This record gives sequence, structure tokens and C-alpha cells, in this order.
Amino acid sequence: AKRESWSLREGDISKVRKRLERKPPSVERTKGSEVLFGIAPCYLALSQSRRDMFRLFLKQSNSSQRLVMSEFVLQATARGVPVHHVKRRELDALCRGQVHQGVCLEATPLRFKSLEEAEKPDLGDGESPNRQLIWLVLEQIQDPMNLGALLRSAYFLGVDRVVTSQKNSCPLTPTVSKASSGAMEVFDVYSTDDLRSFLKAKSAEGWEVVGTVSKPEEVENVPVISCLEFHWTKPVIIVIGSEGDGLSLETQLLCHRMLAIPPGRALHPGIESLNVSVATGILLHSICSQKLRQGD
Repeated sequence: AKRESWSLREGDISKVRKRLERKPPSVERTKGSEVLFGIAPCYLALSQSRRDMFRLFLKQSNSSQRLVMSEFVLQATARGVPVHHVKRRELDALCRGQVHQGVCLEATPLRFKSLEEAEKPDLGDGESPNRQLIWLVLEQIQDPMNLGALLRSAYFLGVDRVVTSQKNSCPLTPTVSKASSGAMEVFDVYSTDDLRSFLKAKSAEGWEVVGTVSKPEEVENVPVISCLEFHWTKPVIIVIGSEGDGLSLETQLLCHRMLAIPPGRALHPGIESLNVSVATGILLHSICSQKLRQGD
């Protein structure tokens, strides 16, 4: 009986220990804050100071990360942001199990900018009316990984401005920042609650509005060409549709042309399209490389 009683107590202790190990420690968050995670988003957020920042959390470092962490401490100290060295489990809890790379930053969220906030709504920073301009417009992109990848490609390839529809679109979350490898922290993203009026206005200003489509046969009343045939001769807006449905019919009809990516082989049914962020990267490179060639 004594052995059985001891065994039960030992089993209970083991259960409690496992329960405690599973339960992450709680860190009380500042009201209205969110937690950025990952080296690039946190470092760029600190360096840009576009957010109000409350606390920086760093994993109790080993020798391989000591140099990276010391740079974070310098950045945070310069901006008066308190630094907390914590265990990995606390970081896991802060960002709900996302890949944090040993860094989390508690800060205020980034918001979309309205087009009215821009000093020159028709031009970007340092732009002249004669310079080739390219804007990327996103209609109802809902997946944060896709939005982040789109922002990363747009920033890298030289897009002048990104505009997203307010309706049914993903907000600028920490997941978006991580997927953008921090591009969201340095690249303004604009939003409009009336995408169609915006496209009509830009068209009236002389911009070419170009849509995108994965299946050319599904487009009516708008000419469809290969992205390889597109020649960039005026300011251009590239409009990208949602992950599942693509561009709405109303938006398609506001486009002067539609671009398609020609496949490299006969496609098996069910694998007839690309991920939206991959397709956008291909289209943007095809167009933006014309600007590079003309600048040579």
C-alpha cells in the first residue's frame, strides 16, 4: 500500500511538472501594443522609429548570437527602450510560437496611410512628373504571409507606392512585417476605401491601369497580353486581385489591359496558377527591369 501511495504522489508531481512546462509564462502587455518578432522586423522598427516602442525582449544569448544582441541593446538604449533578457519560453509566449529568432519588440501597431495624407498624392518621394512611376494596387489580399511577401518584392524591385483596398484586406500585423523581412517597417503602405474611384482618377490623370489574370480565357472586354509583351511608356498602376478570386469584374473593367504570365510547359489540371506573391514578383520584375534598361 505504501509503495502504491508513493507511486501515486510521484505520478501527481510528474503531471504538475509537465503542466507547468506546457503552460507558457505570462508577460503583461502594454495596452494598445502588439509584439513584433524576428531579427529584421525588430531591428528595422527600432532604427526607423515609426512606432512608439515599449520594451525589447532578447533571448538570454549564447556566444553565437552575442554580437547581434549587443547591436539590439545599443539601438534600444539610444532610443530609451527598456531591454529585458528572457528565456526562450517567454519569447515563445510573447509571439505565440512564431519564429522569433531570439528577439521580440513590444510597440504600437503600424497603420495604413490614407492617400490624402500624402503631400503629393500623384507622386512619391523625390519624384518628378517625367520619371517613370509604378504603383502596386492590392484588391482584397487577405493572407498576411502573401501581403508581407508582396511588400518585400515591391520594395526590392523599386515600386514607388503600394495601395491596398480597405475592404476585406489584411492589416499591417507583426506576421506581415516578418513575412516582408522588415520591409513593412521602412515602406509606407497606403489604403483607400474606394478603390474604383481611385483607379478612375488615376486613369483620368494619364496613368495606365493594368490588371493581372491567371486564366486569359476568363477575361471579357479587356485585352490580355503576355507580361513579356508589355511596354512601359507612361506612369503605370499594376492591380493585383485576391488569392482565391483574382480581380473583381468591376475592377477588371477599369483596366486598360490585363497581363498574364506565360507558363513554361503544358500545365496539369489543378496546377494552373501561381501563388499571388510569386506571380506579382514575376510581373514586377518584368516591368521594372524596363526602367533599369532605360536608365542605362
